Amino acid sequence: MAVKVLVVDDSGFFRRRVTEILAGDPQIQVVGTATNGKEAIEQTLSLRPDVITMDYEMPVMDGITAVKEIMQRCPTPVIMFSSLTYEGARVSLDALDAGAADYLPKNFEDISRNPDKVRQLLCDRVNALARTNRRSLGLSSTPVASPAPSHTSSSVARPVTGSTTAAKPAVAAPRSSPAPRKRSYKLVAIGTSTGGPVALQKVLTQLPSNFPAPLLLIQHMPAAFTKAFAERLDKLCRISVKEAEDGDILRPGQALLAPGGKQMMLDGRGVVRILPGDERLNYKPCVDVTFGSAAKAFQDKVLAVVLTGMGADGREGARMLKQAGSAVWAQDEASCVIYGMPMAIAKANLADGVYSLDEIGRYLAEIG
Repeated sequence: MAVKVLVVDDSGFFRRRVTEILAGDPQIQVVGTATNGKEAIEQTLSLRPDVITMDYEMPVMDGITAVKEIMQRCPTPVIMFSSLTYEGARVSLDALDAGAADYLPKNFEDISRNPDKVRQLLCDRVNALARTNRRSLGLSSTPVASPAPSHTSSSVARPVTGSTTAAKPAVAAPRSSPAPRKRSYKLVAIGTSTGGPVALQKVLTQLPSNFPAPLLLIQHMPAAFTKAFAERLDKLCRISVKEAEDGDILRPGQALLAPGGKQMMLDGRGVVRILPGDERLNYKPCVDVTFGSAAKAFQDKVLAVVLTGMGADGREGARMLKQAGSAVWAQDEASCVIYGMPMAIAKANLADGVYSLDEIGRYLAEIG
């Protein structure tokens, strides 16, 4: 059965282009369009789409307000479109807090210049979210009988709730592991992609200000977004968080977020090096690159954590860390928005522990 999509945007050009792109995938059916947030709510209740693409700035009702209302009345995975600017990043992060599942930069030039790349990116995201574990988004498979308390636009991580399950995964997900044994580390490295902003927020807000190890964060995110994301995490967390810069020194209780569009590595002395994004690599930043350099710099003193995300980035870097004697944790399927990156770790038998998002934050807070 085709994935049913509702396209919401006040721009007629963008609605047509998104509809054309999605219509080119035989697994996707655009069942309706809307020009503002109010229409989006009405169409969602009427058409029951599997996925919604949503613009932010629209007349009558903006996208974030519409997302909040949809999540109350007919919870549905939403992909938010926003501009490739600092303000666009803040909007995207607010949308995720409101209940959106994912975001994409709204770049008209890319649509004209790289239609095949845009088509693949958008269709892959839509198909992936249609198969997502709905519990991890706080979604139910049926409309709620009465409105739940409204999500606020403040940056508070959403609880992992719900009572229904998604379609059966391709492989059986491993059960949650026993609590990890106490061990000290010189570095904690966390890699993630789709669903990662909310997941990182939930994990890092559980850490105490005197957390004993430095942290490196690798989130697949555009260059314009990482600074705003680091600033938001820094305001929410007891540890300090900043966008990484070349030459940064690792410090206990500080998390360095890899800048979008570039690669973050450690040199032989453990100093952070920020390098231009390599066009041969699909991801910029790339979890494999950072994990691999951490294995060389710290050998068996690294704890690597792989959270929700599409694809398998992090698997080969985790393999290098395991060969050096370091530990690897993977998020469990039930709490993932997209069980891709953690599944790649589990299937390769690289995980020392498989834990829920709540457990990862709690166990991390107890290390050292």
